[in-house]
Amino acid sequence: MYKLGIIGFPLGHSISAVIQKAGLESIGDAGSYDVMETPPEELINRIKYIKANGYNGFNVTIPLKVPMSLFLDEIDDYANIAGCVNTVKVMEDKTFHGYNTDIYGFKRAIPDEVDLRGKNASILGTGGAARAAVVGLAERGVSEIDFYTRNIINSRQTLEYVRAKFPEITFNVYQIQNIRSLEGTSIVVNATPIGMRGFMADQMPLERGDLDKLSPDTIVYDIVYNPTKTVLIQEAQKRGLKTIGGLDMLIYQAERALWIWTGKYPDTDKMKIAALEAL
Repeated sequence: MYKLGIIGFPLGHSISAVIQKAGLESIGDAGSYDVMETPPEELINRIKYIKANGYNGFNVTIPLKVPMSLFLDEIDDYANIAGCVNTVKVMEDKTFHGYNTDIYGFKRAIPDEVDLRGKNASILGTGGAARAAVVGLAERGVSEIDFYTRNIINSRQTLEYVRAKFPEITFNVYQIQNIRSLEGTSIVVNATPIGMRGFMADQMPLERGDLDKLSPDTIVYDIVYNPTKTVLIQEAQKRGLKTIGGLDMLIYQAERALWIWTGKYPDTDKMKIAALEAL
């Protein structure tokens, strides 16, 4: 039986435990998945607790995705590129191996038939979720990425980072309040929390007029998963646009994490049903 969990703060909104328990059941494992609220100042004590209590692995969420990197013995390529981890495997010698499964989840949620090679992508936000989106879009072959942010100065570090990692892609940054026409973009990604239940849930990061200017084959991808249909997704669907919700990304990143811990792929349909029942 696997002993797993999640660390972060706060975790009252998290449905990871519900998803991962359904995943464990689907592979025939009656393991546990503990929700361990961990403020940043308690991270060192939490790491000691995890090592002392026989955990096989754990997920990491905000605000610990970057600071957790300091306590890892090895990281995978995705975690290295994204600059943060969301999954840790505890090895037999108690060393920590870090992974970023958000990128896998982000990328897998985009249907295979969608061709983004040589296209323009627009990302709303420049935080950790935006970095995961950049890697996923780069692997799908986009040639240009436009960032839209409330604070261009604060986004400078992210911009310098992705330009160094992906020199073949043209990166631009714009003030989101002065958003330019998006009609030339192939995919718009909301990598901000705007629209999330409990955080501006009745709003969206774009104006309705911005959606009106999108070409009919543009994809609107909202990484927010609660509610499953954000205002942005609803408004995009009203206009007949293709949409991808954040729940698919959440399920696929959880699937990848369980595979890292157990070597088995869980049933994503059962995980998604459990998530929908919890939301």
